[in-house]
Amino acid sequence: MSIIDKALQANPNYAKNYNPALGKHPAPKIVVVTCMDPRLSDLPGILGLPQADIDVIRTGGPAVTEEVLGEIVVSNRILGSTEILLLNHTGCGFTTFTDEDLNAKLSASTGDASPVPMRFFSYKDPEENTREQIKKVRSHPWISKDVPVRGFIFDVNTGRLSEVKLFENERAA
Repeated sequence: MSIIDKALQANPNYAKNYNPALGKHPAPKIVVVTCMDPRLSDLPGILGLPQADIDVIRTGGPAVTEEVLGEIVVSNRILGSTEILLLNHTGCGFTTFTDEDLNAKLSASTGDASPVPMRFFSYKDPEENTREQIKKVRSHPWISKDVPVRGFIFDVNTGRLSEVKLFENERAA
């Protein structure tokens, strides 16, 4: 049986205890942009916040793309989230390759180079990646300057968060 089939088989048990109040319009307090890595799936536990307070945007890397920026704007301006947390992590798979190398590898292994150049948003330094994300979010004209935008790195070995701050010369940018 496939994993999807197992999930479909298990769903009726979940539905028996489902709380219909969860179907009401979401009203998150914070939007969290984090990696698709399953080690970051327990955000209520990692952050100590109720699930209903967290609007989660998951993306590889986690890359703040134009699509992610659009989701942040909707979370803030439509759903009402009042803070933005960018959550990177140690041991991210996106630090293990470059976009160029992966494009070349996949083109060679599949025999199809038509998607090249595909953007994967690989990076090497989680702190620098976090700083770039903060600056990208902070510079968007539709994200109010009074909305806090903070970045963190989750250590997958200890479970601890460490804050990444912009350098003094980056704050004015």
